[in-house]
Amino acid sequence: MNFRRVGPVGLCLALLAGAAWAESGAKVVDSGSFGIFRGGKRVATETFKIEQQPGGSSATFQLKLEDGSKVPAQTAEMELTPSGGLKRYEWHQVSPEKADAVVTPNEPFLLEKMMSSPDARPIQQPFLVPPTTVILDNNFFAQRELLAWRYMAGGCTAAHGEMQCKLPPAKFGVLVPQGLNTATVTMESVGWQKVSIRGAERELIRLDLKTDSGDWAMWLDRNYKVIRILVAGENTEVVRD
Repeated sequence: MNFRRVGPVGLCLALLAGAAWAESGAKVVDSGSFGIFRGGKRVATETFKIEQQPGGSSATFQLKLEDGSKVPAQTAEMELTPSGGLKRYEWHQVSPEKADAVVTPNEPFLLEKMMSSPDARPIQQPFLVPPTTVILDNNFFAQRELLAWRYMAGGCTAAHGEMQCKLPPAKFGVLVPQGLNTATVTMESVGWQKVSIRGAERELIRLDLKTDSGDWAMWLDRNYKVIRILVAGENTEVVRD
């Protein structure tokens, strides 16, 4: 599908396309929070920040349940090389039970070390996948945004202040650290759609993410930032605050 976007080129498309960042210091590419709703009721909030740096990029994620807790139930940190390869991924869970996982390159593949509970025996699991494999962990929706950027970076180019995109369906290998498993997902562009967000109509780019466990519909704005996600069959909606 072809479409054109008028406006400046977003840094997000360069983030996972292997483009070098020449300026010193970190540049925040996206930050904010997503409200997570089930059956129309807010059940959790994800707070995130994605930065681009001279040596690559990094992202932090926090998931806080709407149960009166004062601390996040889960946190994660991701570090990527300038070409989008994984340097390190850490996940920590505080509730309902403490758990931790770390994924690092073990050339030419990836290695995960997990402690599923304080009393459990540590698990060390190698995965025969390259460091460029996408991390798509449970409960962190901003990681879906990173995948969307990688997908669009492969099919969008800037010319004379306009973005021209040709986005056929594409498959990606992913690693789900919390599940200790790998999978293949497919993303495809549906194109521009008019969507009502909090009572206001907006024109957004729709991408469909197809997985073995179900399908997701994602809507991004003109700066390639995820605004809304629907998880088919789970009565779950994610909306940017």
